[in-house]
Amino acid sequence: MTLMILAALVPALLLGLYIWYKDPVPEPAGWLIRAFLAGVGICVPVAFLEYFIAHMIFVDGTPTTLFGTTIQAFCVAALPEESAKLFVLWLLLCKNPHFDEHFDGIVYAVFVSLGFAAIENVAYVLQSGDGWVTVAAMRALLAVPGHYAFAIIMGYYYTKYHFAEHTSSNAMKVLLLPVLAHGVYDAIAMSGSVDPIAGSLSFVVLIYFCIKLQRSAQKKVKELAK
Repeated sequence: MTLMILAALVPALLLGLYIWYKDPVPEPAGWLIRAFLAGVGICVPVAFLEYFIAHMIFVDGTPTTLFGTTIQAFCVAALPEESAKLFVLWLLLCKNPHFDEHFDGIVYAVFVSLGFAAIENVAYVLQSGDGWVTVAAMRALLAVPGHYAFAIIMGYYYTKYHFAEHTSSNAMKVLLLPVLAHGVYDAIAMSGSVDPIAGSLSFVVLIYFCIKLQRSAQKKVKELAK
């Protein structure tokens, strides 16, 4: 059990350390812990919200077609999760005296998202039974870095809106682009649950999408980490 939990938590912790290391002026540890715990704290409310939305959309809460899994990806998973992350990010930053550098938006968004991803990862690994090593490895390579990349997108545009370009376009991108990225990721990943052939093909597409997503995220990190 201990090994399973560690395997689930380590990817999020490593990515958190990496983004903290990249911060030109590191944020206080107390605020970063607060951000991480805020991400942890929204897991249960979001899970209940997702359960409610799923049963509102689908007869038994589970899609049976590719169209259904796409709806699930965007409406049940991406939109509630990214909205909750943005809400707690706003709560953290609206009165945070240390939110004074362009890179800070990315840092706090990543720590919120990794708090959420860590607990989500623990749940998936613990529920996977004898195949937990495979699940932990796949999620360490894809799902947790996915949450990390979605957070970088959110933090990047949050920072742009707050410090530089106070426009409606940037305000929309703070939520819209992470939801789109998250929704596309989940739609590809979920396709195999209803169509094994599509699932086999989509795995290759998912790897390609994740590579492009991480490259885009890394460009944003380099742009603001100056």
